[in-house]
Amino acid sequence: MSDSPTPLDPASPPQSRSPSPASQDTLTLRALVSTKDAGVIIGKAGKNVADLREQTGVKAGVSKVIQGVHERVLTVTGSVEGVAKAYTLIIQQLVATNPTSPVISSSPSSVHTSIRLLISHNLMGTIIGRNGLKIKAIQDGSGTRMVASKDMLPQSTERIVEVQGAPDAIGHAIEEIGKCLLEDWERGLGTVLFHPGTGDDRSANRRSVNGAPNSYGSSRRANGRSSPPSSPPPAQSPVLAQPSANLRTQNISIPSDMVGCIIGRSGTKITEIRRLSGSKISIAKAPHDETGERMFTIIGTPEANEKALFLLYNQLESEKERRVSKETHQQDMQD
Repeated sequence: MSDSPTPLDPASPPQSRSPSPASQDTLTLRALVSTKDAGVIIGKAGKNVADLREQTGVKAGVSKVIQGVHERVLTVTGSVEGVAKAYTLIIQQLVATNPTSPVISSSPSSVHTSIRLLISHNLMGTIIGRNGLKIKAIQDGSGTRMVASKDMLPQSTERIVEVQGAPDAIGHAIEEIGKCLLEDWERGLGTVLFHPGTGDDRSANRRSVNGAPNSYGSSRRANGRSSPPSSPPPAQSPVLAQPSANLRTQNISIPSDMVGCIIGRSGTKITEIRRLSGSKISIAKAPHDETGERMFTIIGTPEANEKALFLLYNQLESEKERRVSKETHQQDMQD
């Protein structure tokens, strides 16, 4: 097997991380929709989604139906303007065809509805901005209300941002959100993507490693908890138990000032992450570019790599919370 990184191509088969854009102008934005709404979006024999592609120039699709699961993932890829227009048309279509939608009394702008966007946890800061100024500006400029979930979705490092308002207003907000995501897209690399599922066919294996993260847009199904795992059974060895042909290589960038918290004193934390995930994790000795970030290379089975990513991001989040708490405490002491 080659040690070269796995190419991050948005047109490649479903994978367990956020793809990088084919160019700086290409945005991929996903949303969580009900199975019923997915049927409306697709249309009879795929007519609606085909029309959408023709009208906006985007690539659009919905994840496959999973028995017993009532949510699917809508994926739209294209220019920021095209993606925003596509979502506007989709929302208008859902409002028009859904009997439970609000009745349009005077104009489409009087309709209040919502869409649940799936956003990488690492990119939430880009959308929220310092002291919440960015998200406030988007809300004020578009006339929408945006509600970001506090917790990551099960088995992923993604969170929901619900955008509420009139269809056109939501489209405006999505355009602004898309611009934010493109400006900082590299921070989304390595995201463990959410995939709604029952976990029926892999629940035993998932429990044995205490809920390894999963991805949406793939055929794997799991719906375990996203709490940090404890020690898995000693007999479990995800990498060694799998043939080497199934190994994958993934690279993620970590801010240099956060590397120490992931390694831990005498390497205890990174050793624990390696043990729990079963992946081989190596860390670049120096930053790889002017951002000052260090490259982490993760090698293992897809499941082991997802587990490692999940644990790494959990460790980062814990450290960020610790630092914020420390700064708040110091400010209180000064006051």
